Parts: sequence; structure tokens; C-alpha cells
Amino acid sequence: MSNPKEPAKTDINSPSDNIRNGATDFSYPIGIFDSGYGGLTILDEIRKKMPEYDYIYLGDNARTPYGTRSFDVVYKYTLECVTHLFDMGCQLVVLACNTASAKALRTIQQHDLPLIDGNRRVLGVIRPTVEAVGEMTKSKHIGLFATSGTVQSDSYPLEIQKIYKDIFVTSEACPMWVPLIENNEHNSDGADFFVRKNIENLLNADTFIDTIILGCTHYPLLANKIKSYLPEGVKLVSQGEIVAKSLAEYMLRHSEMNNRCSKFGTIRYLTTESVEKFSSSASLFLNEEIKAEHIDLG
Repeated sequence: MSNPKEPAKTDINSPSDNIRNGATDFSYPIGIFDSGYGGLTILDEIRKKMPEYDYIYLGDNARTPYGTRSFDVVYKYTLECVTHLFDMGCQLVVLACNTASAKALRTIQQHDLPLIDGNRRVLGVIRPTVEAVGEMTKSKHIGLFATSGTVQSDSYPLEIQKIYKDIFVTSEACPMWVPLIENNEHNSDGADFFVRKNIENLLNADTFIDTIILGCTHYPLLANKIKSYLPEGVKLVSQGEIVAKSLAEYMLRHSEMNNRCSKFGTIRYLTTESVEKFSSSASLFLNEEIKAEHIDLG
């Protein structure tokens, strides 16, 4: 990976600074970032679990998909979005994107956060998913459906091996699933062909698989179709509830971060693309009407 560009320190005051200055109602939301719409499935579960917090969702829809891009490009784009959320007051950002978690999280945590603000945090979706799924499998054989970028990164097998030495992981890249979902074709007969094909590829590669991870935040919209083609006894694991539970537990363990995040129950949606398109497409992922705001990055 090329040497990261050193980001400038943000000039956002800390929550305590603003309280001392009389701005007790200043919002310090939790940032939720994704390259597109899939992270809305994570946001939805987090809001159900933690409705009192303020949130900003940022979708980098103008530059999606991230799944086929290089590590350097994904890192650059992700850092730009994280920095923008920090500039808007976010104290903690969740990368609700498996590709960004796989290709950018570690560099941002280890290199960039100390330069930006050592008190802020960026979390991903892979680690909590791995911790949860390792306790679900009985055969010790796990399958993974993910984008090409996540599969090529080997992030899931590597993370699983750190915790569960005896678990074997087989991955299947599903490059057609995200386009089907974002074009609202995931319930069509054409989607069945690709779902069946990817399931057959995965289970033919390892007949002992008893647990499958949906390693892309878009994929829950295909969950019912996928389940209809899975053999009895094979569990399908979505990330939303797992990540929400993990974040709630994180806040309990880290009272200093919990105190830094504001709690007015608000939500804002930002997109680098057309607000009309985002608001319309978001309805596929959320059961509510939203109003998005456009932002420019770089």
C-alpha cells in the first residue's frame, strides 16, 4: 500500500469544550459510513437497539462500488468520508461496509486516528461478525458470500483464524448481487439464477458448511431468496443485529465515548450522489421516507 497522506487535524471542539462555551445542545452524532446503500441495513438495526443517539449516515454513492477497487483507492475514499464525518462532529464512526472494513479500517485506526484525534474511534463490521459466527457453527466449517474485494482481502479467514484456530472458511464472490439489489431486481426471476449459482459453488466447495455469513451489507435484501435454496440446517447470518449488539456493548464498556456522543434521537442522511436518487433507493432498505443532503468530497 502506498504511504497514506497525513490528514490535517480537525478544528472541531470536543463536547466538553462546547458545553463550557454554552452550546449544550450541539450534536455529536455517531457516524455510519458505507460506499452506497447497504449500510442502511446496519443503521436500521443500530437505531432499533440504540434509538436515543444522534446519527449521520454518509453514502459515497457517486463512487460506488468499492468492491472492485484497489486497497489504495478504497483507503483514500474511506478516509475522506471518515474525515468529513469527524468534521461534522462525529466522535465515533462505524464503517458499515465490509470492503472498507477489509481494506481501510486498520490503516485508519493505526495511522490516521492518532494524527486526527486520539480520542475518536473508527469501528468496522468484520470483527463483531466473526466473534458471533464462531459460536454458531457446529461443524466448524463456515461459508462466506461477499464482494470480490472482500473475498480477495482474506479479511474474514484471517480474523476467524485469530480467534478460532479450528474453523475452516470457504468464500464465494458474488459480483452480481449488489447491482441486482441497487437496480431493484433482487426479487426478480433473474436474481434466482445468480443466487442458485453462487450457493451451488459455495456448497460444492465445502459440503460440511453449516453457517454462512452474508459478508456485504446489501445482501440481507436477498436473504429470503437465499434461504429458499439452502439445505435444511444451514444457518444464514446477517450482520445488522450483530453489529448493533456489539456497538451497544462497546458503549457500555467505554463510558468516556458514550458520554461524548449526543442523544437527541436525530438522524441525517448524506450522499455524494443525487439526493433524489438516494432518497428513492433508500426506501429499499428502510421502511420510512427520508430526506437526503448532498455533499462534495475532495
